Amino acid sequence: MNDKYPELQIGPLRFNLANDIGLLVAAVVVFLLVYWLSRNPKIRPDGKQNLLEWVIDFTNGIVKGEMPGTEGNKFKLFSFTMFLFVIVMNQLGLFINVNVNGYTWFHSPTANPLITMTLASIVLILSHYYGVETNGLGGYLKSYLNPINLIEEFTNFMTLSLRLYGNIFAGEILVMLLRNMALSGGLTGILAFPFGFVFEMVWQVFSVFIGSIQAYIFVILGSVYMSHKAVKE
Repeated sequence: MNDKYPELQIGPLRFNLANDIGLLVAAVVVFLLVYWLSRNPKIRPDGKQNLLEWVIDFTNGIVKGEMPGTEGNKFKLFSFTMFLFVIVMNQLGLFINVNVNGYTWFHSPTANPLITMTLASIVLILSHYYGVETNGLGGYLKSYLNPINLIEEFTNFMTLSLRLYGNIFAGEILVMLLRNMALSGGLTGILAFPFGFVFEMVWQVFSVFIGSIQAYIFVILGSVYMSHKAVKE
């Protein structure tokens, strides 16, 4: 997919506006969603509060599964926020794709490897920070006397980032191809429209499922990496 993206240059810094707009929209959606679900909380939750508490229990369960002790408590809010942020970013491009004069202004941020690598970097940097906090700088650095550990850090980073990117990018490409088939002109377009429309709807439903699974995998792998460093053996 040879899309062109609008860019903003500020000094030596160059910003991909499609990524930035998608990230901003995802952050606003997550904030508004949590704000709406958490309004007027009750001791006996019902309706929307049940949904929010289910998501909190779900992400807390992921952390607890990898860090059963009290060490995992400080990661629960991070996992909850990251899960919602990633799942919203994964879905954006399935329903909204803005292309003006050959430039893509809006798509799923996680369909760009720079975004998924940034998310993976946040997870791994935090894992290093808490590894030093838990084991001390000297004790933590001793683990890197083995070169295999350095290779593992690189593979963890690539696995965490490229798995998410590959799945979301492939999903957006297929949606675009099905949409183009359904909207193609002429006799071919008339014949292809019903099939393209039906297949696009089916694939979008499936992609919502895939995007949700990928958010879950991202959080659970992040919890695994953190548990290896931030929990004392």
